[in-house]
Amino acid sequence: MEMFRLFFCEKSAFALYFCSDMMIFTYLCVMSMDFATSLLIWYQRNARPLPWRETKDAYAIWLSEVILQQTRVEQGEGYWHRFMRLFPTVEALASATEDEVLRAWQGLGYYSRARNLHAAARQVVSQGAFPRTIEGLRSLRGVGEYTAAAIGSIAFGLPAAAVDGNVFRVLARYFGLASSPYTTQGRREFTTLATELLPSAEPGNFNQALMDFGAMVCTPQKPRCELCPFALTCVALREERMEELPVKRLKKKVTERRLTYIYIRNKGRVAMHRREEGDIWQGLWEPLLIEGQDKYKLQTVGREGVVAFVYSAPTDSPEEAVLAYPQLLVRNQRHELTHRILMADFYFTELQQPLALPDGYCWVDEGKIDEYALPRLIVKLLERLPAPCLQSP
Repeated sequence: MEMFRLFFCEKSAFALYFCSDMMIFTYLCVMSMDFATSLLIWYQRNARPLPWRETKDAYAIWLSEVILQQTRVEQGEGYWHRFMRLFPTVEALASATEDEVLRAWQGLGYYSRARNLHAAARQVVSQGAFPRTIEGLRSLRGVGEYTAAAIGSIAFGLPAAAVDGNVFRVLARYFGLASSPYTTQGRREFTTLATELLPSAEPGNFNQALMDFGAMVCTPQKPRCELCPFALTCVALREERMEELPVKRLKKKVTERRLTYIYIRNKGRVAMHRREEGDIWQGLWEPLLIEGQDKYKLQTVGREGVVAFVYSAPTDSPEEAVLAYPQLLVRNQRHELTHRILMADFYFTELQQPLALPDGYCWVDEGKIDEYALPRLIVKLLERLPAPCLQSP
């Protein structure tokens, strides 16, 4: 059994906690201590050493906040360094092409973030500088309530509470809040509470402290309550409701979508398409997709069920011409998006004669495919191509 001792110090309002088998100690907050004060003390000792915390540059901070939406810090940090290297200033980002931005973003997913980032950079440049008010920050493309509060408090010291999933979890557990933060009324209650707790002298550090505390101690699964400086006064811990709080959001139904791609090579060129608005992966490139165009299709022919790549003639002619018998490289490649599962088949064929491509498609130099922004699924499929297909003749 663990052995521990508590020593109370009235002047500091701390209880010093020793855990013999782990050889650690932490401060336990007692009721007389202010929540924000004890959280900032914890943060001073345990803050994650992240590169964007070494500056007050609004561009660097904004970039980190956008990247970390829907992305773990461990993955996002590498992308932040990449963007700061490729686009070291907001002016450099604004002057880049959308393809360059999407290519740098490749692999992070949620590509609307990259397009919004690019558009917002151009807004900032046109205005001459980053806005220094919450309202001004909210006017930037893709900047919502949370991101504006995070940028404003960290870069400019604005008294705005940044409320996200980590904050919901910490506040719900510590104060025993039964409201769901995923309803309009519930979110308003959490924001009001976070604003009341916000110390006017250190709003940026407080917001970052809550983020770190939720990521490092008050985690979604298996929270590290033995290390928590609020263990003596946490409602959820006292009432054994750690798994219940915060109240979960209703899960959306996950749907499945099938995609069939055919990689068509013709004398060192590949048929490619840039995806348009109104669907996943807007602005990213892909090989010929059988779904969504009616010029070509795959069809089973013969008794042995061989798959043929055929040309669908115009409606006034019933003829269909077999163009090739493509090789199936991948079947049922699974790729998960938010609330959607993609299942992809991937074929390859090499033609000696060029095709009349469907609308929106073009021939791309095969040796330069890496210069195009591709969805992660397509990158994984291309890795299965036979080696000779990756070389221009």
